[in-house]
Amino acid sequence: MNKPLADTIRPKNIDEVVGQQHLLGQGKILRNIIENGKISNMIFYGPSGTGKTTVANIIASKTDKKFFKLNATTSSVSDIRDVVAEIDKLGSEQGILLYLDEIQNFNKKQQQSLLEFIENGDITLISSTTENPYFYVYNAVLSRSTVFEFKQLNPQDIEIAVNRGIEYLKSTMPNEIVFEKEAVSHIAQMSNGDVRKALNAVEMCLYSVLPDKDNKITVTVETAEMASQKKALTYDKLGDNHYDILSAFQKSIRGSDADAALHYLARLLSAGDMLSPIRRLMVIASEDIGMAYPNAAVIVKSCVDSALQLGLPEARIPLAQAVITLATAPKSNSVVCAIDSAMADIESGNIGDIPDHLKDGHYGGANKLGRAIGYKYPHDFDNNYVSQQYLPDNIKDRKYYQFGNNKNEQNAKQYWDNIKKGNK
Repeated sequence: MNKPLADTIRPKNIDEVVGQQHLLGQGKILRNIIENGKISNMIFYGPSGTGKTTVANIIASKTDKKFFKLNATTSSVSDIRDVVAEIDKLGSEQGILLYLDEIQNFNKKQQQSLLEFIENGDITLISSTTENPYFYVYNAVLSRSTVFEFKQLNPQDIEIAVNRGIEYLKSTMPNEIVFEKEAVSHIAQMSNGDVRKALNAVEMCLYSVLPDKDNKITVTVETAEMASQKKALTYDKLGDNHYDILSAFQKSIRGSDADAALHYLARLLSAGDMLSPIRRLMVIASEDIGMAYPNAAVIVKSCVDSALQLGLPEARIPLAQAVITLATAPKSNSVVCAIDSAMADIESGNIGDIPDHLKDGHYGGANKLGRAIGYKYPHDFDNNYVSQQYLPDNIKDRKYYQFGNNKNEQNAKQYWDNIKKGNK
């Protein structure tokens, strides 16, 4: 059975690994660890096809430990017992190196079954995961491991691997092979940072083209487009990538970058997720724009209602309007700061008794208890305002709301400063 191209040309040394220069470049931490041969427990975290398994294999080739590989998707505790049973056997005197792929699929009991052997050094664990290990790996394992994050590869990195794959296929096939430069670029761009996916597309291209009369195979950009099809988005509604996109979405709006915000909205909508950006837009209107442009909340609610009634694909239009409105609006976080400050007093027990003149006086005997006595009705005074105490005695001078430094709030501040100054 023929091995996939990605496995056939898998790098055998660090210098052949594309990308990850922050870890594997000259003088970088993971490269130094590998070259020194001082292997400890590690967790490789990052997207698929970025070199996690490849680097683990390179490490295995440089150690005198007995090497085992398990995939947490299909393995069980009995598989771990089988590995543990090898500890005292001949050939395992230097210990065991266990590569556990997709560790996030092991439950707590399965992960804990490794702890004793990790701690005494019988097993050195290298695990990989596409999910954030701080969410999915149990603390006991996490605290005994060093996390290395593998970054998504850029198209330039992918092109190196694609060209390497093409050269290998040229050396093994009887045909003359011509791979257009535009085809290579298209595959690299459409692979979404995944070397394995790119190399699968290379094979698909070559095997889908018939040789011409001169026994030559020419792969054009049109062939590459058919082989790679639509670019697949890295998106998982239950994974941390989902929250990364939403985080970038809100931060782009907060940073007044309408283009970036529209990009992340497009990612979410292309994945069929309309509710997540809707919820985020509604909170952004108050959290990041707030009193600088209070009507933003009204506009967003209207756009959201329209989107929900329209459904996709038309919903993209009012949602884009909401994004542009918020991104280009003046910004203020005075609302969220004010309520968080008030909540902090409540949570710390800094509450106090409501002033008597504010308490309900609409019942018999209220006056005897001193309720509502001395309350001043603001509408009976000039400008519908009169100075009186509203907060409890122990926090009567507390200021939760601070006017933001924007035109709308500064106008409001000037108005109230003038009113209150004249009321003294």
